[in-house]
Amino acid sequence: MNGILSIDQGTTSSRAIIFSTKGKKIISSQLELKQFFPKNGWVEHNPNEIWSSTIKVTKNVLNKSKKLNINIKALGITNQRETTVCWDKKTGKPVYNAIVWQDRRTENYCKKIKKKENLIKKKTGLLLDPYFSATKIKWIIDNIPNAKKLLKKNQLLFGTIDSFLIWKLTDGKVHATDASNASRTMLFNIVQNKWDKEILKIFKLNKKILPIVKNSADDFGFTCKKIVGQKIPISGVLGDQQAAAMGQVCFEKGSVKCTYGTGAFVIMNTGNKRLISKNKLLTTICYRINNKTTYALEGSIFIAGAGIQWLRDKIRLINNAYQTEKIAKSKKNTQGVYVVPAFTGLGAPYWNPKSRGIITGLTRNSDWKNIVRATVESVAYQTFDLFNSMRKDGLHPSSVKVDGGMVSNNWFTQFLSEILRIKIVKSGINETTALGAAYIAGYQVGIFKSLKHIKRYWKKDRDFKPKFNKSYRNKLLQGWEQAIRKTLA
Repeated sequence: MNGILSIDQGTTSSRAIIFSTKGKKIISSQLELKQFFPKNGWVEHNPNEIWSSTIKVTKNVLNKSKKLNINIKALGITNQRETTVCWDKKTGKPVYNAIVWQDRRTENYCKKIKKKENLIKKKTGLLLDPYFSATKIKWIIDNIPNAKKLLKKNQLLFGTIDSFLIWKLTDGKVHATDASNASRTMLFNIVQNKWDKEILKIFKLNKKILPIVKNSADDFGFTCKKIVGQKIPISGVLGDQQAAAMGQVCFEKGSVKCTYGTGAFVIMNTGNKRLISKNKLLTTICYRINNKTTYALEGSIFIAGAGIQWLRDKIRLINNAYQTEKIAKSKKNTQGVYVVPAFTGLGAPYWNPKSRGIITGLTRNSDWKNIVRATVESVAYQTFDLFNSMRKDGLHPSSVKVDGGMVSNNWFTQFLSEILRIKIVKSGINETTALGAAYIAGYQVGIFKSLKHIKRYWKKDRDFKPKFNKSYRNKLLQGWEQAIRKTLA
């Protein structure tokens, strides 16, 4: 039997999954990842833990695959996108912790160069925000003496997590990324499809530290046998949200998916033309195949599943995520309680890095179950804000495909349909991110002959359609709007 290996290195865990050549999950392994919060608004990972957890889950599934006589034909990589690592190209040792996409430490610097935002947006499709990699790289170089020293010696390398893993998997032979990940750095010109000299000058960054940018389906070298145990072609790379769009077969212009992981991300395929939002959505590269770029419009929610983790790990109202469905069902409503989980600021359409989370509407009658349900509801309200921006831009999707951990909660998925007032289509497989990486890798080695060929294997679980009356829904949204105003005040 032939199989495709997919590495999915995310914000909260590292996973490896082996799929069949028809997109069926065969073997999987997962390890949770620690997050560090050294200061208010700072979020970091240990790059060595990222690597050790990735190689461990990879070896786990490969060892199991041997027993099942599975022949691994290709490896696809998908990753948390804007998270930034800098390392020594001679030793492979990171100079500092990975600065996670959620990190807000460069907020003041972004303010200093605010006048450059229009130029940056025109070229990269992105807003000037700490979210993206550029200011994170600059912070490392400006604040870590060893980074400066290595830069002078031409020994410093930068990468998003995909680049770091490719470097490690190939034993330092390949320093590369794909166009989807490059488009999230705020350094990549998405029109010309190359690193932008003018923007590099703004951030005072040297092009020599940057990886080569390849197609999403491309030759990224081979895994080193002494490290992985097998020589496997690395043939596909996509940022996690773009990979989810691939896994959800969003190949047609206008097709939309939303993935509910640590954060939540809406992506709409806009075809071969860039669509510039007037309502603070991002223009990005969805994928690049055969040197042809497919663009997307994207909205980002920083806290989705991370809010459920907060309920579990920090304020300990739940023992596990699965409890949230039962708790939400047990309450008729939140009794006016709203949670705005702006723990690391607010993403689209507000783009306010200074905002912090609030709970509003508490009374003597409020209980812990109200807070749990309100936290779950907040993700639907944040999604509404993104879709409202799309509507203001003249886009009116009639349905959205959803995936990710949170949509295993059917109560949440139905509530989402009520708030958006559109049909929600739940994927037949939750691991669409890993699946998308497998698809793009399989495409490159000829397992899948075309995107149409891939589309044959997509399956849905079920549909969710709105049932609420409009006035009740509007009342809920008015309450959310008031809560947002308080957060932004």
